[in-house]
Amino acid sequence: MDQLLKIEHVVASYGHAQALFGVDLDVREGEVITLLGRNGMGRSTTIKCLFGLLPVQKGNICFAGTDLQSSAPHAIARLGLGLVPEGRQIFPNLSVEENLIATARASKKNALSSPWTLGRVYQFFPRLKERRTNQGWQLSGGEQQMLAIGRALMTNPRLLVLDEATEGLSPLIRQEIWAALKVLKSEGLSQIVIDKNIKSLLTLADRHFVMEKGKIVWSGTSAKLSNEPDIIHRYLGV
Repeated sequence: MDQLLKIEHVVASYGHAQALFGVDLDVREGEVITLLGRNGMGRSTTIKCLFGLLPVQKGNICFAGTDLQSSAPHAIARLGLGLVPEGRQIFPNLSVEENLIATARASKKNALSSPWTLGRVYQFFPRLKERRTNQGWQLSGGEQQMLAIGRALMTNPRLLVLDEATEGLSPLIRQEIWAALKVLKSEGLSQIVIDKNIKSLLTLADRHFVMEKGKIVWSGTSAKLSNEPDIIHRYLGV
């Protein structure tokens, strides 16, 4: 598989407080990776750096052959990075359909799958079609999460990044979200997933990167992580 994203030696801070201490990770075309770790260990900060929401002080981020240094968030998104942010952040006073259209971007030619359109998102999440005239604030938590994923897909990304996509959802809705991510993987969409549900991540992801205090302290395949329960216990508290 060709390399799609490479993050090398990335250092970042919030004011005088250093948050990342030389983060290295990569994503290949069609691959799903995870960023694992307890809260406050640098996972979301890494994503902010990737999307240009926090300056990178040292190191490099390269996506699809393009250096992202000094690129604005909207320019980064146009390259094919789609974000499902923590807390969903949908527009509460727009309808479901308006939320989906608001960030839509025409697909570049992609041999892996057909482009994401309104009709395709409704086919993927039928509940959104049923609720298409409802405003964002009228949706349940699960429906809002589906909308956040659908909105990101409408940008026709090459890499989908999901930050705590199943947090606070009922077990049934969680199962729906995990099933959706598996379908996206089967269609060849690369993904970075941040989540606490290790069992589901082990069946979805190809590789895992564990963070502790702003550094990657372990990386490996699902099979390798399954065989090292001490890693899960030590760094994830599971």
